[in-house]
Amino acid sequence: VAGRGQPLPWQSLMSSLPPKSRDLRKLIIAKPVLDYSDLEPGKEASDEIRALAKQLNMTPEHGVTVRLTGSVPLNDEEFASVAQGTGFATALSGLLVLVILLLALRSWRLVAPILLALIAGLIATTAFALCAVGSLNLISVAFAVMFIGIAVDFGIQFGVRYRDQHHREPDHAKALARTAAIIAAPLAMAAGSTALGFLSFIPTDYRGVSELGLIAGVGMLIAFFFSVTLLPALLTLFRPPAEPEAIGFRWMAAADRFLVAYRKPILVAVVLVALIGAVLATQVRFDFDPLDLKDPHTQSVSTLFDLMKDPDFNPYTIDILRPNLADADALAAKIGTLPQVDHVMTLSSFAPDDQKAKLAAISDTAMLLLPTLEPPTVKPLPTDAEIYQSMSKVAAALAKLGPQHPSAAKLAQALGQIVARHDPALLPGLRADLIGGILQRLQTVRDSLAAQPVTAATIGEDLRRDWVTADGRALLKVYPKGNPRNHKTLAEFVEAVRRIAPDAGGTPVSIEESGKTVTDAFIHAGSYGLIAISLLALLILRRPADVLRLIAPLILAGILTLATIFIIGLPLNYANIIALPLLLSLWVSYAVYFVSYWRTGMTKPLQSSMARAVLFSACTTLVAFGSLSLSAHPGTSSMGELLTLALLYSLTCTFFVLPILLGRFKPDR
Repeated sequence: VAGRGQPLPWQSLMSSLPPKSRDLRKLIIAKPVLDYSDLEPGKEASDEIRALAKQLNMTPEHGVTVRLTGSVPLNDEEFASVAQGTGFATALSGLLVLVILLLALRSWRLVAPILLALIAGLIATTAFALCAVGSLNLISVAFAVMFIGIAVDFGIQFGVRYRDQHHREPDHAKALARTAAIIAAPLAMAAGSTALGFLSFIPTDYRGVSELGLIAGVGMLIAFFFSVTLLPALLTLFRPPAEPEAIGFRWMAAADRFLVAYRKPILVAVVLVALIGAVLATQVRFDFDPLDLKDPHTQSVSTLFDLMKDPDFNPYTIDILRPNLADADALAAKIGTLPQVDHVMTLSSFAPDDQKAKLAAISDTAMLLLPTLEPPTVKPLPTDAEIYQSMSKVAAALAKLGPQHPSAAKLAQALGQIVARHDPALLPGLRADLIGGILQRLQTVRDSLAAQPVTAATIGEDLRRDWVTADGRALLKVYPKGNPRNHKTLAEFVEAVRRIAPDAGGTPVSIEESGKTVTDAFIHAGSYGLIAISLLALLILRRPADVLRLIAPLILAGILTLATIFIIGLPLNYANIIALPLLLSLWVSYAVYFVSYWRTGMTKPLQSSMARAVLFSACTTLVAFGSLSLSAHPGTSSMGELLTLALLYSLTCTFFVLPILLGRFKPDR
């Protein structure tokens, strides 16, 4: 009457138990045509399906909900959330970097050249990425945020040192020359170490990180090139005014004195903290489940989690291929006895057991029911007039039941409205709502009563092709026992099955193998990066002792980072693990300025313009990486959280631990 269809729930009427979700759920498996020139290759197909569902009135308003999941929607929605989050993070980090630049440099004539050099570097790096890689992936797409956060460091270092020299020397050209002489070695080493940290990703087997390493590593060299060519030229063009007072943190004088006076107790405390942190760091776990990197609020992920509540829809199944069905059945029987296995399916699983007794029972049932389901004579369908007359009689009979039967009174009123409107256009919808469901169920009963013996050979082609190839090879699908999203359960399941079938594949095997590949890749990347950065530091600093002083606070920062993520329950995953080898280069880029300052004979680092440059540079990197944590994509968000945490520890160790290590020795001038 209100213009909405509402089918009568015959299933509930015919059963004393409420229907289960799987009884009401139907699955349609579609293989869409993908457009790989689009950021979301399956978006057009998904949009067409949703439009078709709406056209067919398959909407919640009509009692039907259509939801899409599977590899195509999962990948499309993930890439969309990553791209959207990265775009927002890039814009936010750019805005915050501008604010910090103004605080650090105090003059738009200094800020504008740095921003122009930064934009030029970002454009050049993007052009290199398109030429060298061709397309971005879920990890390498983060290079823009990283470039802004790291490359601006070079501009800030140059700009703050220039402010300091311009205070001492009013002549612009002389101040610029002095700035270049002071900043050349530390800036070159900072750029080189950062580039090496990224480039160490290239030899790894993790493709996403390998491409990110190539793009960002070359990007750091591009940023350095623009910082020592375009930036000085722009400063000459903009001509910032000379500074009226010294640049630095005079209020940090007390901290400098404190670190010198209490050097030994602080070192003892640092060693104790490092030992405790090292113990906690060994407990950090790696989250191998790729579903934890996806946004749970997207339709594809929430639908998949809903489906996974039913054990028969478990996506964590192992697939095994055998030359023929007989071999597959024999292997299925063997694997099915494993304690880690819930059950195994092959094409033969669709042939029922004990068919002789079951067919006899069906035959007896058919003899009793078929005369009713298929009567020899069928009366013609009633006319519209007869239908209205019948409705009137039913409505009158229901109304006589009185107010003690409110449901009957409600139905009588509804039938009375239809009779009163006397609109024949309402009858087809009413007929479909009232008896459409029972007609389908009666047909299902008829089909069931016509059952015949079933063997693997008689199973229909539409089902057979999912389990047996055209050349006869047969598929086994092995289902795990317990919660497969628990890594220990999944690892034991994979190990047990692969002991019997080493060629097994499928999602659990991919997860295990990917996890090993990723962890090995980052162990290698971290090792390569540490060795390369140490060699670069030795080449520039010339003394092994100075290299050790440079590296020690960085190791401490790494230990504290791992200990903290264990305490707060932030696991490593496929996305945020890239922070660990990457931060080696970032840590060195901060520490090298302190070491270079100390080697010139200066002993009050925290009060210097160098400390001001490092602090504001670190702030720009923090806001750039911290903006990633605002992404709706869990992987990108966790990357931002870990990068932010690690940078905070790096900054703390550089400011308050490195000066203590340097203060014990006389610099070689």
